[in-house]
Amino acid sequence: MNKSIAKKIKQLGGNIVGLHADKSFIENWQSLSFSHYLYDKDWDVYGIDQYYEQYKDLYIEDQKSFYENLLEHYFSDHELPYGQYFFKDWIFTPFKENSEDYEELDGLVEECEVKKIVQGKEMDFMCIFYSYGYPDHFFVCTTDPDQNNPTVYSTDHEIYFQEIENEGNLDEFLDRFMTQEEFLEIVIEYLDGKYSK
Repeated sequence: MNKSIAKKIKQLGGNIVGLHADKSFIENWQSLSFSHYLYDKDWDVYGIDQYYEQYKDLYIEDQKSFYENLLEHYFSDHELPYGQYFFKDWIFTPFKENSEDYEELDGLVEECEVKKIVQGKEMDFMCIFYSYGYPDHFFVCTTDPDQNNPTVYSTDHEIYFQEIENEGNLDEFLDRFMTQEEFLEIVIEYLDGKYSK
């Protein structure tokens, strides 16, 4: 995993202490952890109006505390659908004989069709993120030729692996997510524009 990716993961709040240059991408990714969810830069302030209504007295009295609480709420371990992305690290091996997932895509998609889109010797995958949006699964091929910066692909549970999109390399893919500071800037601008008039 290259230094640029490690730096971005750290900026996004990921724990990178387990990263090592001599490990494969999969080993490095499985050593990462996030204590919170991620939000992409196209995020549409999901739930902010409701949050404001619930805590508007605090917003009026003490905006600093309001925003600290808001950040803690959004960047916590909850299942509320706020348009967030969930960090994942599970392996999916639908074409590997005798694996737990073998033939899970049987009758839906052929390995040769996947190989036309996905780069790698073997079509084994790791899901790296999941979201509530479309597409909802983001994965890399475990045998991607660039183990330092693999290509990210997306698919959706409705058409799982029947439709696959190339999302660019991981370095580019991580650029879509906001740091907590960037998230806060968007929320402050939104609430100031709506409620501070």
